Amino acid sequence: MVNEKQLGKIKASLEAHILHLQLKGHPPELYDPIDYLMGLGGKRIRPLLALLSYGLYKEDYQRILTPASAIEVFHNFTLMHDDIMDNAPLRRGMATVHEKWNANTAILSGDVMLVKAYELLLDVSPEHLRQSLELFSKTAAEVCEGQQLDMNFEGVEQVSESDYLNMIRLKTAVLIGFSLQLGALLAGASKEDVQHLYDFGVNIGLGFQLKDDLLDVYADKEKFGKQVGGDILANKKTYLLIKALELAREDDKIELENWIQAMVPDPDEKVRAVTAIYDRLKIREHTLRITTDFFEKGFNQLSSLKVQRPDGLQLLWNLTRNLANREK
Repeated sequence: MVNEKQLGKIKASLEAHILHLQLKGHPPELYDPIDYLMGLGGKRIRPLLALLSYGLYKEDYQRILTPASAIEVFHNFTLMHDDIMDNAPLRRGMATVHEKWNANTAILSGDVMLVKAYELLLDVSPEHLRQSLELFSKTAAEVCEGQQLDMNFEGVEQVSESDYLNMIRLKTAVLIGFSLQLGALLAGASKEDVQHLYDFGVNIGLGFQLKDDLLDVYADKEKFGKQVGGDILANKKTYLLIKALELAREDDKIELENWIQAMVPDPDEKVRAVTAIYDRLKIREHTLRITTDFFEKGFNQLSSLKVQRPDGLQLLWNLTRNLANREK
């Protein structure tokens, strides 16, 4: 109960800080979309992980609220641009920026968000500033590389399991790793602990994305909060589809490829049929196995840490375990 209360306090401090960032300016057509997107909320997982990582060594997490918030601004920049590339109509249940305004505005507003993220990182203490900026720049480039690979996959027939895992590592996992890395760095953690926390973040980030792939097909519709089977309908090359194409033989392979190539299939029928193929090939079990492997590999990194605040470690453990076990 104490842990939950402390986590709630940290979350509230972070949310208040994010909502009071100086992200407005002139002309309003450029800055209003930023304010709009940041105001849509979200789990704020990445900056929260930075604060919890810092909290493994020091209590005064308030000192790094601004650089932690920089991570959230950058993350939302990527979402604003991803939504344009995906032509997505909704973000967190509300109209995306390019739908509410237009694509050109969303591109330019996203560019400003990237600049603002760097401005917020300048709040880092001088002794850690250069390294923080170097690590952030490396991570930002990797996220863009991952997004490009994801788009490249749309135009090829086959994607290997290793190529897919590398793509989600870049697109999703490295930013989670950086969040934990930054918090530890700013707290003065040892070089070894900073690396352990980065590796922890990358591994659980891979697990989170694989869990998302799994939930898109197998989640309880009432809990999931969005259409189950959306990835199947979009022929999205998730781990499940890649593994199914690898394992399918004879009739299953023909049927799966027919559904992928179908021009205007009945949505419910396609989801049912492809899910049935996944069931026959035990794709759910394959995905659960690799997802669990990444989570366990990540959590094993925590046992190597030399933390100064064991209660902080319990907070980090509880949050990430709950995320790993989520059903929506």
